[in-house]
Amino acid sequence: MDVGAADFARCLPCLRDRIGRAAFLGLDMEFTGLHSAFPESNQPSLFDSPAERYQKVRRSVQRFTITQLGLAIFLEENSNKYVVHSYNFFLFPSTLGVMDAELTLSASSIQFLSHYGFDYNKFLKDGIPYMNELQEKILSQRLLEGSWKVCSALNMNVVKKAIDEVTCWIAAAKEGDTMILQDLSDSQMLDVQLVLRQALPNIWTQPLGDNELMVKKVTPQHRRLLESSSHDSCRKELILTSARGFTNLFQIIVKAKKPLVGHNMLMDLCHLHDKFYNPLPESYEEFKKNIHHLFPVLIDTKTVTKSVWKNYQFPRVSNLLEVYEVLCSDLNPMDPSCPVIALASDSVRYAEKKAPHEAAYDAFVCGSVLLKSAHLLLCGLTDDAVKANSSFSQYLTMLAEYLNKVNFIRGGVSSINFSGEDDSCWYPPPLVVCVRGWPRLDERQIYQELQPLCRFDIRRLSENQFILLSNRFKHVIRVLHDYKDHPKLQISVYSRWRHSPHVNCLLKVSGIVALWSLLAFVLGGSPSCSP
Repeated sequence: MDVGAADFARCLPCLRDRIGRAAFLGLDMEFTGLHSAFPESNQPSLFDSPAERYQKVRRSVQRFTITQLGLAIFLEENSNKYVVHSYNFFLFPSTLGVMDAELTLSASSIQFLSHYGFDYNKFLKDGIPYMNELQEKILSQRLLEGSWKVCSALNMNVVKKAIDEVTCWIAAAKEGDTMILQDLSDSQMLDVQLVLRQALPNIWTQPLGDNELMVKKVTPQHRRLLESSSHDSCRKELILTSARGFTNLFQIIVKAKKPLVGHNMLMDLCHLHDKFYNPLPESYEEFKKNIHHLFPVLIDTKTVTKSVWKNYQFPRVSNLLEVYEVLCSDLNPMDPSCPVIALASDSVRYAEKKAPHEAAYDAFVCGSVLLKSAHLLLCGLTDDAVKANSSFSQYLTMLAEYLNKVNFIRGGVSSINFSGEDDSCWYPPPLVVCVRGWPRLDERQIYQELQPLCRFDIRRLSENQFILLSNRFKHVIRVLHDYKDHPKLQISVYSRWRHSPHVNCLLKVSGIVALWSLLAFVLGGSPSCSP
């Protein structure tokens, strides 16, 4: 089900109720870009520690925004059936008051989403506004000061036209006379009211519905009386609720504390923090602490399925949809006790047609993969009676070792543990390339040289030495074999004692000190005795 700004407020009470009754929530997002190209070193690398990767992701999150957020609400009807309501929320940064976000677009990401039918008109014209707590604090302060500013260029033109019409009308109007302004969107309605009230102390404004605004001439005393009314549409709390937009739903999700399920969800979590909670902190540890406070139970299906795939003879897969298709295929024989997953009437189109890279569909697939994977884990450890009456709480017990462990793509650890120490991983040993007779060789040239054989991440060690890292043993073995007798590139297993510039420098200094000590001892000799 698609939800834009026009429908969001109407849908919010139902969403609150369903989230409160949910067993868990599936999450997926689409963005205007993934990895910032500035600086060039911002691309993910096997050399990255979790803290280094976080800084790279943080820089990207600050540049790009969310175009679409998918939320799949999984309701457990009985011990063996789940009904799913899956929503597409089109989002667009708030332009109310002092807010005017700068958006960065990645050409490849825009092209990718366009290929899969993403509706940019809904994103731009009907995107739900949102803001984080810092932005809300700034807006609240401006409302108290009465220093409202129109940021939207489109709204600015509408406001100017409204001011012209009202000032011409009010010169001849009598107290109690009214006029109607028409064809105003919700954000324009708010901007027009606040600017008119700020400029003219003898008018009152009241929305009438159907995009119409009534302007009435009143005395200043009557105006003060109306401003204290609980029915005033421009009360501060109502303006903040409108400006928060999707953040209202985010706060409902946080308060509900339901298990949140994603796939390779580090980027998603960073955007949730930055866009709806607070700007991402500098500290990686503070980020982990904040996320665990917001979402005490996280499940990354990438982490779960990596383990499941080791125990079953399933074909190799590369993305979430392929995982789902394998788990739904004949390769995974249908177990009568397997949970039934039924799409609700508002989401039934996903049962009839695949919609990859549509956030609501991917969120539904993600939650379905979790249930099927958890059931496979349960089948391996329990009898038929338990399987037939399995509940989500039992699945959570089976998933205990994977909780709060978010997959770490191509980096120095296997996963980020939001409730403890990060898990280390076992990679093949690093290799070192010693260059001979190939001046001014850089990392890119070495990458291009090795690319036909395998993929390595490369970092310069010294003027003529480079370190290679791979996450596949066969690549390491292949390169060591094929470059054994290469005339210009000598490749060997990295040894800290042989290849580290710091260790070599320390050994040289120690050698020099030892040599000088020996010379001082030899040349100094022993003191002679006089007769």
